[in-house]
Amino acid sequence: MTSTGHNAVQVLEDRADLQRARLLQSILPVPRPLEDGSELPFLSHWCQFHQAVALADVGPDGHPKVGDFIPDTGLPRRMWAGSRVEFLAPLHAGAALRKVSSVKAITPKEGRSGKLCFVTVSHEINADGVLCIREEQDLVYREAARGPAAGKPEWMEAPQGAQFSETVRPDPVMLFRYSALTFNSHRIHYDRNHSVETEGHGGLVVHGPLIATLLVDLLGRNASWHPLRSFCFKAVSPLYDTSPFEISGRMEDDGAILWAHSGTGGLAMEARVEFAC
Repeated sequence: MTSTGHNAVQVLEDRADLQRARLLQSILPVPRPLEDGSELPFLSHWCQFHQAVALADVGPDGHPKVGDFIPDTGLPRRMWAGSRVEFLAPLHAGAALRKVSSVKAITPKEGRSGKLCFVTVSHEINADGVLCIREEQDLVYREAARGPAAGKPEWMEAPQGAQFSETVRPDPVMLFRYSALTFNSHRIHYDRNHSVETEGHGGLVVHGPLIATLLVDLLGRNASWHPLRSFCFKAVSPLYDTSPFEISGRMEDDGAILWAHSGTGGLAMEARVEFAC
């Protein structure tokens, strides 16, 4: 059953920050030079719109408490499960940004590990009054873990036939820098005890949007930075700082298929890109 009865709307304003975009580039394998007025790289909008949430309004997992904009599902563990992004116009450094967000759907489900609830949030981002990005984000909330490594996801084989691939070696420094850049204080990315003992993970969790950004960056370095019309990703299973992982892709007629997989070949994220005409 899908509910859309939660009618909260959130409006945030910011300025497309050149320094944040440069800091994001510093995390990537081959940083791109950016100057005042530069067109910002795809997915760098995830580094904008920091919210100055008071510590008193932060929950035990490090995230802002739910119940105001994001509804309280009664389930404590949160993950970013996927996104569908439309790129309608470029963002340029220095532009005045406005993001209007609303909860589109609340969908309870039952999984192998217990109760789940998917919350779909829609965003529209304007730059200097021009609509530039539409996005839908799927957030998944889950029951409390029953112990370390609880609720281990089902293993799925990654696609074959990669035309380009790269090894990523995550570590706590990389994860800290991305958390700081996105003002993401979710403890699964920097507090190993919380991630393993409280939320049942196998280490520090590599951010889903960081993996997605690495995939798009890999594509750009192998496809001459084709302009993108759309990008969508689905997180299949978590990746941790405890071992390297692979990011791969192959071209198709109008875009590309991208994926990330663990050292054992298990699919962690799958993504699809469509190029602009």
